[in-house]
Amino acid sequence: MSTTADPHGVAAKGETIYATRLKARLEPTHVGKYLAIEVDSGNYFLGRTLVEAGQKARAKYPDKIFHFIKVGSPVAQRRRGDHARGLRG
Repeated sequence: MSTTADPHGVAAKGETIYATRLKARLEPTHVGKYLAIEVDSGNYFLGRTLVEAGQKARAKYPDKIFHFIKVGSPVAQRRRGDHARGLRG
């Protein structure tokens, strides 16, 4: 079963992917940028803004839900992808 059916599962998996695979790689050079993680594949997209990261992610995965993180911020705008549906333009 895909985690995209469960927004809480998306958030939990996104946090795990960030902590175990992306944090050490991205924080040295991308602090302050926004990250959209497609949790089923583990693919991620960086942007200067949350919208930019979401647009890049949506271009590759138009029907997926994403987990968003602001790189290097412990309480960044962490939003479940169910809110990102509005990024379609």
